[in-house]
Amino acid sequence: MHAALHINPYYGKTSTEGLISHFEAVLPMGSTIIYNVPSRSGQDITPEVIKAVSSSPNLAGVKECVGHERVKCYTDKGITIWSGNDDECHDSRWKYGATGVISVASNLVPGLMHNIMYKGENAVLNEQLLPLMKWLFCQPNPIALNNALAQLGVARPVFRLPYVPLPLEKRIEFVRIVEAIGRENFVGQKEA
Repeated sequence: MHAALHINPYYGKTSTEGLISHFEAVLPMGSTIIYNVPSRSGQDITPEVIKAVSSSPNLAGVKECVGHERVKCYTDKGITIWSGNDDECHDSRWKYGATGVISVASNLVPGLMHNIMYKGENAVLNEQLLPLMKWLFCQPNPIALNNALAQLGVARPVFRLPYVPLPLEKRIEFVRIVEAIGRENFVGQKEA
C-alpha cells in the first residue's frame, strides 16, 4: 500500500475546525490521500481544510469529486490532485492539472484508462469511454461495476446486501457498450 485513502467522518458532520483536527490526527499515521466525496459523506472538505493540512509531509494528495474548478484551485497551489470522477478525469488531467484519476472504469478497461491519463490529451478516446463511465454510475457504485465484472466472468455474480443486480435492460446496455468500445479492451475472458 502506497497511501491510505481517508474520507471525512460521514455520519457525525463537524465544523471546519473539527475536519482539520480529524486530518491532523490521521496524517501522522502515514501517507494519506484525502478523499473528498460529499455525495457519499454528506459534507464537503473545503479548500480551507486542505490548506490547513497541506504542509504535512504525509499528505500524498487529494482525490477530489467536486469538479474541475476545485481541481484547479489545488493544482495552482501545488497540491497533488487525482480526479475522483471518471467522466471528468480527462479534462481534469489535461485542462486543470490533475495528476490522474482514482477510477472505477479502470477496473474494466485499465489500458484505455492509462492511455487517457498518460498518453496525452485524447478527446476522441474520452468520448468513446464516456458511455461506459456514465453507465457505471447508473446506480450507486459499486453496483454497476459488480455487474460488469460478473458479466465479463471476472467475478462471481454474488451480491451482498444492500447491493442487488442491475435490471436486465441495464445489463443489455452494458453488452452494447462493450461491443462499441471493443471486447479486447476489457478485462476477463468471457463474452459480456
